Formats: sequence, structure tokens, C-alpha cells
Amino acid sequence: MDYGFTTAAYVVAAVLFILSLGGLSGQESAKRAVWYGIAGMALAVIATLIGPGAGFWLLSLILIAAGGAIGYQLATRVQMTQMPELVAAMHSLVGLAAVFVGYNAHIELNNVLAMDEVARASTEGFAALLAKKDSVEIAILRVELVLGIFIGAVTFTGSVIAYGKLAGRVSSAATKLPGGHLLNAAAAAISLLCLIWYFNTGGFLPLFVLTLAALFIGYHLIMGIGGADMPVVVSMLNSYSGWAAAAIGFSLGNDLLIVVGALVGSSGAILSYIMCKAMNRSFISVILGGFGGTSGPAMEVEGEQVAIEADGVAQALNEADSVIIIPGYGMAVAQAQGAVSELVKKLRAKGKNVRFAIHPVAGRLPGHMNVLLAEAKVPYDIVMEMDEINDDFPNTDVAIVIGSNDIVNPAAQDDPNSPIAGMPVLECWKAKTVFVSKRGQGTGYSGIENPLFFKDNTRMFYGDAKASLDKLLPLID
Repeated sequence: MDYGFTTAAYVVAAVLFILSLGGLSGQESAKRAVWYGIAGMALAVIATLIGPGAGFWLLSLILIAAGGAIGYQLATRVQMTQMPELVAAMHSLVGLAAVFVGYNAHIELNNVLAMDEVARASTEGFAALLAKKDSVEIAILRVELVLGIFIGAVTFTGSVIAYGKLAGRVSSAATKLPGGHLLNAAAAAISLLCLIWYFNTGGFLPLFVLTLAALFIGYHLIMGIGGADMPVVVSMLNSYSGWAAAAIGFSLGNDLLIVVGALVGSSGAILSYIMCKAMNRSFISVILGGFGGTSGPAMEVEGEQVAIEADGVAQALNEADSVIIIPGYGMAVAQAQGAVSELVKKLRAKGKNVRFAIHPVAGRLPGHMNVLLAEAKVPYDIVMEMDEINDDFPNTDVAIVIGSNDIVNPAAQDDPNSPIAGMPVLECWKAKTVFVSKRGQGTGYSGIENPLFFKDNTRMFYGDAKASLDKLLPLID
């Protein structure tokens, strides 16, 4: 099979990937967008298998079947609450693949350079591509594979730590080793020296040392980021995995990998920037492992949390004309989206104006709440973004917060020393009455106290979100 077919197939696959990314920006087009992505990837795999340099058919088919089986098992068993950590785990595999491809490119390059002219002329596949390179192109290749290994190693350990934090296996608190950012700077300097070392010698040792330094940077960067910033971290690691894939593409001379890697890398970086802006975070601060911080102790919270039972919540809802529901990760953990959808149906059937307020970083993954609500068949037109609905809270009778903390925390506006100071939040405390569905009195995943829970117009509806709503639903008449 000649290069023409492979190139044409790669172009079509790239277009399908672009259509997939574009469609994922809207709930109504997301399902179609997923199929675009599936078709593009299937086409890319087939074109690669039958294109120039194809070989190892049996091994390739075995690995594809094994990967497909594992992917199917994960897709059918993983709950929506586990999607953030699953995404982080997938990013780690991309990073690890980049490291292995970089090492393979290094080994193959040295093998080709050790051949005489006759042996080089008889090479096939990737080796044939290397045999055609002159000294300048080989120098560029070495820089490319070093970048692939470096970005891949950072992505690998960073994603593993992100997975641990999201899964609760690693503390969500920002943690740094003694020396803090100086350690990261030292590791980066070592990596740069290794690049120069490898560029001049072509040996394996500088690659190995660089890999160790990059693995440390990935570990220490993500350990230094607190739980409140984890949605940004997931998006940021997505960007890293894209750039690692692009670097792999340059090393292998694969145009599709370069295009797809650039798409994923740039879209992940843009999303990370948008979320940082939504959280009033410095993008550079977050990607450097939480550089900066608060200037003093957080403001003391006074008062007490006042509890309420299901009948009190039901009475307020029955009397209300307008209701805004704010979902968070607690709703996902309790798998309460079905009960929330049923509550909305009952309230709307009584002629009440019911809407959802979605913060850009609600949950632990961008779009997490939107997916859950779509799964529960909540109409798209009543799911509103923060900027669309924040001004409506003063005219709202009841605001219901289900498993959220930071995105409804007034300390973001009132306390300059709060870890989330300046972060745009949903101003639900301006509603006439606020009900907070929460499992207990703890501070939650990010460990930040919330003055909302102590306000005079707030009542705490304690308990598992689904169990609480199940008690509430029969009381809505």
C-alpha cells in the first residue's frame, strides 16, 4: 500500500477528530461527536496497519484486541463518579507510551547509525525513515525524542498522583517536599543539561537521567496542587498528553499523531486557561504546582449550622415560585441525579420555575455535572451556566445546593486570605432560602470551610443526597 492512501486516510481521520472536538462543546451534539471520534480512530488504525512499513500483524491484532477488551470492561464497570480518576489514569498511559516510543526511537537510531551504506539501503519501516536523514535531521530527531520522553514522563507521574488524589488514595492537600519550587527548578535544569549532553553524545545515560528528573517534576508538581484545583489539573494533564503525542508523531514521522496531539494539547491548554479564569487562578501558578498562596490566616467562621428535615424542605418548595438547583460532586457520589430529575419534574408540573446553575468547575472534571444531568434526562434548556444565572438569585425563593462546597462559598468574595479568594462563585446565599444537602459537617474534599452553611437563611439538609431526596419526593404535593 502506498503513502497516498495512508495520507488521504489520515486527512479524513483528522477532519473527523476536529468535528468530534467541535461537537463535544454542546450537550445535544456530544453523542454524534463521540461517533465521529470513533470513526476517525478506526480509520487511523486501519490505515496504519495496512500502510507502508506495516508488519507484526498477529502481534498488532492481539494488542488491539487486548486493549479493546480492557477498554470495554472499564467502560461498563466504571461509575460516573469515577470518571475523573479514569481520565487521569488514561493520561498516564499516554505519557508512558511517549517515554517508551522515545526510547525505541533512540535504540533504532543508534542501530541505523551503526550500519554501513549497503545495510542502510535495505532497511524497512521506521529504520528506513531514519536511514534517509542527514546529520541536521538526526539532530532535530534527538531533540524531538527528548521532548517526547520529558513531557511523557511528567505526564505519567503527574497523572498517577492526580488519580490518587481524585480516588482518595493520596491526600488532596497541597504537599511539597522541603525546598519546594527550588526542587522543581533544579530538576528542570538537570533536564536541560541532559538534553545538551544527549545532543552531543547520543548515549542512553542522559536520556535515563532526564527521565528520572521528569518523573520527579510530574510527581512534585501535582502533589503541590490542592484538591480545589484538581479539575484544572485533569484538563492540564490532558494538554500534556496531547503534546506528548505530538512529540511522538514528530519522532516517528507520523503526520496524524502530530495533528491529533496538537489538537488535544491546544484544546486542553485552552480549557485549562478558561477554568483558571473561572476560578480566578493564575494559569502559570497552577501549572507550576500552586506557586503563590494566601497571605495570612483565613477568616474565622461564626455561628452554627441549623439542620432541617424533609418536611420543612418540602413545605418551602411547595410554597416557592422559583427554584434554582446547584449540583456538585456530592450528587455524583450519591448517584442522586435520577432523584433530582424526578424532583424537577414534580416541581415543574406544579408550574414552578426550576433551573440548574452550573459552575465551570463543578465536580472534579469539566462538564461532569452536565453529563450527569443529561444522563438523568434533565432538559437542556433549564441547565444554565454561572454567568447566565448568577444575577437571578436575589429574585429566587429557594436555592438547593446538592453536594457542593467551593463553588458556593462566599469566602471567595469576603475573605482575601481564603485559598479560593477572588474565585467567581454562584451567589446562592442571595436567595430567600438556601437548603444544603450534605452528608455531614465536614469541610469536604478541598478542606475549605464554607460560611454559607452558617448564614441565617441557610438550612442544612443532612444525609446522603439520594436518600434525602427520596424522603423529600413523596412530600411534594
